[in-house]
Amino acid sequence: MRRYELREDQWLKIAPLLPGKATDPGRSGEDNRQFVQAVLWIARSGAPWRDLPERYGKWNTVFQRFNRWSKKGIWQQVFGALQEPDLDWILLDSTIIRAHQHAAGKKKYRQTDEALGRSRGGYSSKIHVTVDALGNPRRVMLSAGQVHDLQMAACLLEGECTGAVVADKAYDSDVLIAFIEQAGAQVVIPPKANRLEKRAYDENLYADRNKVERFFNRLKHYRRLATRYEKTARNFLSFWQLACAVMLTL
Repeated sequence: MRRYELREDQWLKIAPLLPGKATDPGRSGEDNRQFVQAVLWIARSGAPWRDLPERYGKWNTVFQRFNRWSKKGIWQQVFGALQEPDLDWILLDSTIIRAHQHAAGKKKYRQTDEALGRSRGGYSSKIHVTVDALGNPRRVMLSAGQVHDLQMAACLLEGECTGAVVADKAYDSDVLIAFIEQAGAQVVIPPKANRLEKRAYDENLYADRNKVERFFNRLKHYRRLATRYEKTARNFLSFWQLACAVMLTL
């Protein structure tokens, strides 16, 4: 097995979720495995599409197919179908991703439409995630780098049925706390230093927050996730969804 390629047991979990199966109308997906492994090679290596090894086929053919699947939401569907979450509690966090200069060339839309912006880290995007009690990815969302964590928190938690929400003090907001409590979940968020009335929280459960930090550490082994090269937010998010799907097959 070549580097970055899927093991047989991983592929058997992903294959039934992909379009182009023999039971689907139209052309079959006999080369689905080669295609998915080509996209994984790009994601893990961080190389430009033009540098895709010849064994995976023509780079532009692979890119156009990746782009089509992104538009159709197939990567999100695969990620969602593989989930078997443990929702005893949910961990919430975000990370800033520096944007390469190649990500800035799209002129059809405003940069804010493509989740690009300025933050302390420079030209960047921000990935917002929730992971379950086992540390497995649950939801992944993208915003411009300067967007505050609180702006995406409610969207990440919407509709979730969990016993507790664990997050750092950046999420210490009366509005968010009320939202979580209204959903019937315990709030495990330490109070900010400037809060006049300190809230009590479960410090033992808060220690479990290291799982979301470890999640980011593992996913940033994918060089195309650790730095944003994609011009469109849709395609950059698709790489994250694919990486999360692969993580769920381990």
